[in-house]
Amino acid sequence: MPAYETTSRFAAGLGRLSAEQRRRFSQAVAAFVDDLRTGAFRPGLRVKGVRRAPEVFELTWEGNGRISNVRLVASHSR
Repeated sequence: MPAYETTSRFAAGLGRLSAEQRRRFSQAVAAFVDDLRTGAFRPGLRVKGVRRAPEVFELTWEGNGRISNVRLVASHSR
């Protein structure tokens, strides 16, 4: 299972989302985790690796789903 950490900035941004936006974000994260297992990201997710941090990804998703500086650490070694 991928590990993750949140920052206070992330928590504040997440707290500003509507209930519907938080639901869509949770769905996007679940899809991201599923896609990590298959090794291929679905077209609706835009996943970008962070330079010099090989296990860190930035994520946006279709339907204007964006949270700035979302970073998901995909480490199976934890």
